[in-house]
Amino acid sequence: MGIVPTLFQRLFIATCTTALLGAVSTIPAQALDGKWCKDVHIRFFVGGAEGDAFGTIVYNGAKLAEADLGPKVDYVFSRWEVELMTQQLREAVAVKPDGIAMMGHPGDAAIMPLAEQAAKSGIKMMYQNVPVPEVMAAFGGGYVGAQQQQQGRALGAEAIKLAGLKTGDKAIMIGPFDNENRGARERGTVATLKEAGIQVIQITDTSEWASDPNLAIPVITAALLNNADVKAVGYPGGQMLGNVPTYMQAANKKPGEIFNFGFDTSPQIVEAFKDGWVQLTADQQPFLQGYLPILSLCQQVVLGLAPMNVDTGAGFVTPKNYEMVAKLAQQSLR
Repeated sequence: MGIVPTLFQRLFIATCTTALLGAVSTIPAQALDGKWCKDVHIRFFVGGAEGDAFGTIVYNGAKLAEADLGPKVDYVFSRWEVELMTQQLREAVAVKPDGIAMMGHPGDAAIMPLAEQAAKSGIKMMYQNVPVPEVMAAFGGGYVGAQQQQQGRALGAEAIKLAGLKTGDKAIMIGPFDNENRGARERGTVATLKEAGIQVIQITDTSEWASDPNLAIPVITAALLNNADVKAVGYPGGQMLGNVPTYMQAANKKPGEIFNFGFDTSPQIVEAFKDGWVQLTADQQPFLQGYLPILSLCQQVVLGLAPMNVDTGAGFVTPKNYEMVAKLAQQSLR
């Protein structure tokens, strides 16, 4: 026999149900719609050129967020050129969208005055891939991406371990060392290597190398020929790391003769792992750097939520585990 509720219990249940329904009714109607962000206009910075290996993964993440949530999204491609990004951000602020998802490559100093203008116009800001802590401290916004210096240092430590590097060994590290914010990652790798007593040859890259990694062939080849005892080479991004077979063959090196390491995954990097050219990469999950900034901007504009701050540094891919991410990398999702 079931238990018959008392009058008090029935009144209590009715009161709670009414309160719950009342609470639900205060949620904006659009939040219950599958496209609850459909009235929001966002300008999203992809970073690279169209078809760029890393940028394509970011773009795919952003496109899925657009499809899931329904905002109107304008996509901006910058060829990884910081001056172009800055100009494009100036144009984005002038358009006055509801939100902007900005690559942090230009750095705090360049972005600061534009972030101030955005704040005065009520534009919500998110940053991805490269953090701009001073800008965020002054004018708010969130960040989705790896913490540059921490990830760089972690990669250096992992490279030392896996490559068996010792005091007195020589390595090459390529990176945007003159960019204060973006170069923090590669400077972190160099610092860790040097602290272990490793001699590091630093090569400053250019944004053009990210767009066309073949442009770096003469420089990398010359560095390897002039330093025949180099045991490891580090690369600043997936475009160049995926081009390692070309660099090594140009320098008459065989697979595994030099320990090649860097950042990101891509179909080219997966093949380089498979063929023995690449031995280590740090994964920063660029798909999340596309999806989450749009999700966060929608939540800020529609629901009044605080901006997200997410560290996407996921760990390392090596010859032992690269097959776990190979399929997704080949689909430009990981």
